[in-house]
Amino acid sequence: MSTHFPFTAVVGQQDLQLALLLNSVAPNIGGVLVRGEKGTAKSTAVRALSALLPEVAVVAGCRFSCDPASPDPACPDGPHEAGTGVSRDARVVELPVGASEDRLVGALDIERALADGVKAFEPGLLADAHRGILYVDEVNLLHDHLVDLLLDAAAMGASYVEREGVSVRHAARFLLVGTMNPEEGELRPQLLDRFGLTVEVAASRETDQRVEVVRRRLAFDDDPAAFAAGWADEEDALRARIVAARALLPDVRLGDAALRQIAATCAAFEVDGMRADIVMARTATALAAWAGRTEVLAEDVRQAALLALPHRRRRNPFDAPGLDEDKLDDTLEQNGGEDEDPDPDGPGGGGRPPRGDGPDTPPRPEGESGDTPAPSVPEQGQEQGQGQPSGGGEQQPVRATEPFRTKMLSVPGLGEGAAGRRSRARTEHGRTTGARRPQGALTKLHLAATVQAAAPHQRARGRSGRGLVVRRDDLRQATREGREGNLVLFVVDASGSMAARQRMAAVKGAVLSLLLDAYQRRDKVGLITFRGKDAEVALPPTSSVDAAAARLELLPTGGRTPVAAGLLKAHEVLRVERLRDPSRRPLLVVVTDGRATGGPDPVALATRAARLHEAEGIASVVVDCESGPVRLGLAGSLARDLGGSAVTLDELRADSIAGLVKDVQVTNRRAA
Repeated sequence: MSTHFPFTAVVGQQDLQLALLLNSVAPNIGGVLVRGEKGTAKSTAVRALSALLPEVAVVAGCRFSCDPASPDPACPDGPHEAGTGVSRDARVVELPVGASEDRLVGALDIERALADGVKAFEPGLLADAHRGILYVDEVNLLHDHLVDLLLDAAAMGASYVEREGVSVRHAARFLLVGTMNPEEGELRPQLLDRFGLTVEVAASRETDQRVEVVRRRLAFDDDPAAFAAGWADEEDALRARIVAARALLPDVRLGDAALRQIAATCAAFEVDGMRADIVMARTATALAAWAGRTEVLAEDVRQAALLALPHRRRRNPFDAPGLDEDKLDDTLEQNGGEDEDPDPDGPGGGGRPPRGDGPDTPPRPEGESGDTPAPSVPEQGQEQGQGQPSGGGEQQPVRATEPFRTKMLSVPGLGEGAAGRRSRARTEHGRTTGARRPQGALTKLHLAATVQAAAPHQRARGRSGRGLVVRRDDLRQATREGREGNLVLFVVDASGSMAARQRMAAVKGAVLSLLLDAYQRRDKVGLITFRGKDAEVALPPTSSVDAAAARLELLPTGGRTPVAAGLLKAHEVLRVERLRDPSRRPLLVVVTDGRATGGPDPVALATRAARLHEAEGIASVVVDCESGPVRLGLAGSLARDLGGSAVTLDELRADSIAGLVKDVQVTNRRAA
């Protein structure tokens, strides 16, 4: 049996420990989403929590962990008679990112169900996690349909498996914990809201604390059993405290004053819906029980807000998570709160788990809590002049205009890439378009095609009753069409011809809008900029669109316009990405006015570079940034060389009166 790193030996992650412990006391809080950089003990803390949870009494032989005191009447292994059961440790069940739907919810033997009418059901991970912990590492990389199934089960406390008229339902109540690195992409806002609490974790910048982390880790690796034995007393004390808090929880009183503070806080921070109010109430109650009190105090409400609201106040993926703590304190004070900070060692601070971090706890790293300040850049019109000639010097970055909803840009044809929301693709989920023989395990039965394949053979198979005699060769897999996510590679002109401040602000606003669209459609994005004499990869392809937005914000302008260099750099990036992820189709978005300058014959070089993309069938669109009463139409020419289409900044808006931007054409659409 493997030995986990002790929970109480984790250094410097008090917020993470507190959130996990509160959910252990009151699982109806709704779980924890842990956001942070790699190597910050996220997984270590989650796995260590299982050793602190009390043992679970289960019905002997039940694959669904029914409680012997009140067995589930609808349990597929039931019915069970109430009585004594057996005890086992609480489980931590891990859901791999690449798991299938059947692995998560379980699978029905469709062949036996059709032929024999038997509900032969193999439980999945949701059944294994019932009355334990379901841990999803890198939850932001999980496919959307799996996340939906997961969170629906967490909300309803049950899992439903339905396949062609055969259904199975079983209890699935678990503590849901997800971890993620924001640099790898964000969760959709509606999914963020389904996690009860969220915490931001970061490695300490304090030398002594980092030394202690390394010292403990090395000691554990050398002798796990001896290290765990050294923390046994702290673990036992924390385990007893969880049991005591659970017992006290039903007696905790949430008074009207605390309820008003909760409601006022949620209203002040403009969170959507009422889930935040409910989660805050449950969290504040659990905090009081954890502190050994039967009355919810103002400091409980404050701590609950810091855990339950940061991920719910975000309006788009570019908003920094966190709360303005001064605003929080003002709101609590105006609604009956105490105008003082709670003593972290007093009753209100009883929510902190015991820890051996040494006598000095370092301050929270800057930016971990509260709104992250935006980069300092000049406002529009702050500098003299409205632009520079194409050979002008570097200009300071300008702020983007407000993002807007863009028209749909998609790759033509039918792909087979990762599930998303942009281009048509063959997927496991979507509308049924046909049937085929299964390759491997059957996952989506096409009932009509299966019956049609089996029907001609019934007499030869000796059918005598009403049942249909179905054999393996008769089964047909449904083929489905849905949407895939693409690699959207932005190639942005940052040269002097684009340096007019109002124009560059509009260009950045357009790219920011496209980035927001890419986030919503579950794309990967990359950013290439070109100016002066060369092009650079400002951001390699990634799922983190907020990282791309940050790079865009700091983008300077000036110099000549090496269009060819930008297109050649894009060609190289796409070549490498094709090797890494051949099923993900690219969409090239070139943002420029089309004026190629610098070097010998820059227009001819740009044309040859563009035709490289056309020859490889890369779907492309040129966002024409040319302005003024006289327009040269150079961006349109570039689009024709790419084999794509051009759209102006005005036409890019979804609400513009210009023609709808259809699928980007990859065929050469030269004028006749």
